[in-house]
Amino acid sequence: MRRRADRRPLLTSRRSIEDLSPGLPRNFVRSCLLLLTAEEPSHGYDLLDRLASLGVAGADAGGLYRTLRSMEHEGLVGSHWETSTAGPARRTYQLTEEGLDWLHAWAAAHRQSVRIMELFLERYGELSQELDPVDR
Repeated sequence: MRRRADRRPLLTSRRSIEDLSPGLPRNFVRSCLLLLTAEEPSHGYDLLDRLASLGVAGADAGGLYRTLRSMEHEGLVGSHWETSTAGPARRTYQLTEEGLDWLHAWAAAHRQSVRIMELFLERYGELSQELDPVDR
């Protein structure tokens, strides 16, 4: 067996787009895609650019398209081909009724997560002042 000199974890080409959001709730990117398609039906590269505005940067197109195909298979988004005179046809994704229901559910879950994180940070702030008092 060959030993790697570099001990960093190997990255595979099948990395999940969810891996790009450490510290965020599981499936956060999927909820972001639901939000973005609810705001405006969009093609994949547009969604990729708009994800950065929600704090999800560095996503790759392949992972994004795998996620969108999975979401389409689950009935959360639909798609159609849109032709253009300026370039090739592009697949445009739009939110479905089921996707809208899931968007509402994810928003409620994220609100609850924010409340829990705020409680944690408040208590941590109080504790850190006790443990490390500094003239501020």
